[in-house]
Amino acid sequence: MSKPVTWQDDPAHFRRPSRRSFLQAGVIGGLGLTLDQFFRLQAAQGAGKPGAPKEGKATSVIHIFLPGGIAHQDFVDPKPLAPVEYRGDMGTVKTKIAGAVFNEHMKKTALIADKITVCRSMTHGEAAHERGTHNMFTGYRPSPALTFPSMGSVVSHEFGPRKNLPPYVCIPSLPTTFASSGYLSSAFAPFSLGSDPADPGFTVQDLKLPGGVDDKRFDKRRNMLATVNEHFAKKEKADSLDAMDTFYDRAYSLISSDKAKAAFNINLEKPALRDEYGRNAAGQRMLMARRLVESGVRFVSLTYGGWDMHSGIRGAMGGQLPVFDQAYAALIADLDRSGLLASTLVMVSSEFGRTPKVNATAGRDHWPKVFSVLLAGGGIKKGSIYGSSDSTASEPDEDALTVEDLATTVYHQMGIDSDKKLMSPGNRPIDIVNSGKVRKELLA
Repeated sequence: MSKPVTWQDDPAHFRRPSRRSFLQAGVIGGLGLTLDQFFRLQAAQGAGKPGAPKEGKATSVIHIFLPGGIAHQDFVDPKPLAPVEYRGDMGTVKTKIAGAVFNEHMKKTALIADKITVCRSMTHGEAAHERGTHNMFTGYRPSPALTFPSMGSVVSHEFGPRKNLPPYVCIPSLPTTFASSGYLSSAFAPFSLGSDPADPGFTVQDLKLPGGVDDKRFDKRRNMLATVNEHFAKKEKADSLDAMDTFYDRAYSLISSDKAKAAFNINLEKPALRDEYGRNAAGQRMLMARRLVESGVRFVSLTYGGWDMHSGIRGAMGGQLPVFDQAYAALIADLDRSGLLASTLVMVSSEFGRTPKVNATAGRDHWPKVFSVLLAGGGIKKGSIYGSSDSTASEPDEDALTVEDLATTVYHQMGIDSDKKLMSPGNRPIDIVNSGKVRKELLA
């Protein structure tokens, strides 16, 4: 927390107090709120006010991103009949989808495959990590002229907060700049937990009062703020004042609401359920995501692992994939048991796939021509394979799925019109997605 400005630091500042400086010194400095920009700017933009879109079948999204580019052939699109230099040396497991097999380390996901859709024909043309990641978070190809907002930030912009919780949360932290608000106001950037739910001493930044500030002092500062607001409101006539008041109401609500704080308290979960997910990064991050959407968060992005396996892919997948498999299967089963799967769209993606042939160091290199994405819940078809790759997993064979179509379909399920235009800097109207189509074959 930065040191509050004092009279000795800047006497002129205190001789001519402004509403902004008074609030920052008296409230933000005292409470240590790093959520201030988020709520203040969000209020100024008017998110969540009348005119917001009507919610669709998916009222929340959990986006599980596997950074580095997971090998689709060694994940959910094995090619057991291909020559060994293409198929690799890992085995397969049968699934609850007739005729479909997954990697041998996906045994638990195979058992819940009747609740998900496997897209085996995802495709784009970006073989660099940053550019591929941009595609999957925004639904746009990168542009040198404009940084596009992530899907989570668009959802935040269109719907605003619910139940005193930030609409968009990243676990454990912002995974990439492309997961943020782009050309939209930073009000619509995600709230990051700041630490990993799998850590024994896990706490969420901003949800505790700093040392020396108890509830009585907290309430006193809030009352003082109300007095300051009234004073400046009589002198200034601007919509921004109402926006500021809304910001502080939201920030205080989050700090003071036991229910809001409880949403982030993973220790409230039963030990047996935490074990079911796995006491590790994948398990506890996915369990936290379920807690957050259950409590009212609209969009959660989380990451797990590192999948850039240019060498030794068999051992690397053997170390990471079983952990993912356990956590993902537990998440889908848990959402289904609670009835939340019907309204929660769960998407697993990566920036691209890996080369059809295993390379000289027993790994696979970057390959964006075809790869796989998993979808479940939120009105998505169950127990389905969408599209296909060819016999060596080199390119789409049927029903190629573009990033624009994937993003448009996700937005459609949330009730957002992807043809809607948002205003970029300079008041240039930009489509939420450019030329995307809803893939109705993916929908139940």
